[in-house]
Amino acid sequence: MKKRHPVRRFVLTMMCVLLCVGAAVGIYFGVKGYKMYQDAMSQTSIEETVDAIRSEEHFTRYDDLPDFYIDAVISVEDHRFMEHPGIDPIAICRAVWTDVKSMSFEEGGSTITQQLAKNLFFTQEKLIERKVAEIFVVFAMEDKYSKEEIFELYVNTAYFGSGHYGIHAAAMGYFDKLPSELTKYEAAMLAGVPNAPSVYSPDVNGDLAAQRTVQVLSSMVKHEILTQEEADGIVGE
Repeated sequence: MKKRHPVRRFVLTMMCVLLCVGAAVGIYFGVKGYKMYQDAMSQTSIEETVDAIRSEEHFTRYDDLPDFYIDAVISVEDHRFMEHPGIDPIAICRAVWTDVKSMSFEEGGSTITQQLAKNLFFTQEKLIERKVAEIFVVFAMEDKYSKEEIFELYVNTAYFGSGHYGIHAAAMGYFDKLPSELTKYEAAMLAGVPNAPSVYSPDVNGDLAAQRTVQVLSSMVKHEILTQEEADGIVGE
């Protein structure tokens, strides 16, 4: 009878151990994440939270947002937003690979819906169980609301720096304009601020805000929303 090579047997054993450990870890954080989700929902439901946001005086509807601003946000934050079911497996795999290489937990691969879920129901603390809890909220929101509704909720609750929460407050605070009155350059600038409000706020550092605006426009070129010539023209406004 042919004996199995000891090295091969060891490799197979280690693979089985790793699979079992991975499954156990997944179940552990899945249970913790679901409990965190249930705790959040016991305090206030998604519907109640959404109704409260929509009832605010300066809530800006999707139809009142400039098309250019919508395109800019989606391009730089989540360019597959209109196609994915709330989570983006491609972005998650890329983020995991980046985190493994850097031995950190810096890149989350979060979609717009995930960011909204985090902003509304959880803290900013980087915990695996919080990411799991987000997913439960994400699927519930994607089931209840359209992409347009999710987008308007996101931009009405995002933090834009300098004490400005929501696109209306940011447009008025930085440019003394309604969101519908923003120029393309101003819209691109505001699309880039929520990524790091304390860094990209025009009130904090105009040069970094301008650099971020160029990054937003470059993303729009990359995703074929603008030509490079059009982007250069917007920068020169």
